Amino acid sequence: MEIITEKQDGILIIEFNRPEKKNSITSAMYQMLADAVRDGESDKSVRVLLFRGKPDIFTAGNDIEDFINTTEDIEGRPVTQFIRNLSLAAKPVIAAVAGTAVGIGTTMLLHCDLIYAADNAKFSLPFVKLGLCPEFASTRLMPQIVGYQRAAELLLLGEPFSAIDAFNMGLVNKVLPSADLLSYTYAQAAKLVALPPSSLRITKSLMKARDNDAVTAQIREEIKHLRIMFEAPEAKEAFAAFFERRSPDYSKFS
Repeated sequence: MEIITEKQDGILIIEFNRPEKKNSITSAMYQMLADAVRDGESDKSVRVLLFRGKPDIFTAGNDIEDFINTTEDIEGRPVTQFIRNLSLAAKPVIAAVAGTAVGIGTTMLLHCDLIYAADNAKFSLPFVKLGLCPEFASTRLMPQIVGYQRAAELLLLGEPFSAIDAFNMGLVNKVLPSADLLSYTYAQAAKLVALPPSSLRITKSLMKARDNDAVTAQIREEIKHLRIMFEAPEAKEAFAAFFERRSPDYSKFS
């Protein structure tokens, strides 16, 4: 299975498991992710949702070939279901990030409550480079978390940044040696499991209440633009360059 789920001691573990493709996410995998989050939310035995990848890769983001060949409108795609399910999750969500986290591998973290990164973690948001705009309400949440100027640098240039950079910006809670990442993350999850579940849900709800409507609206606005940008010449040039293993040329666009 390319997405592995396991329930243990009140924790739903959701693991990216496609290492031969750098854990790049297909439409089928997004459906499994959306279903896993929905299941975790509805299962009363689950107190915490925990995302993890492999020691050297969290996820490389979208599988570009699958992404291009998917004919569904963006609104109906499983990725949109996953985005909505995770952004509205009432239970605590934790991420353990090791290795590379590209695109949605970074934007999904903005909807997690606790994020722990290995010292080899590297994040990037290359949407503009692909002729697209960011998703998952990152155009709202990233400036809130790290400040506008830093967010502009991350979202406009799309250059990779390290775990220490992410910690200093307030994007992750703690940076750990790779060997300690999972044990520490599971220990933090166990602490949450031991707490009153209704108190956790209500406290999370109160913290997010102010932004819920705005985040939902921003996700919808980003999807509206993405729907158009997928078919635009800039994105077509970016994807052609990707498959032809060359640098894209945007000089003819204005």
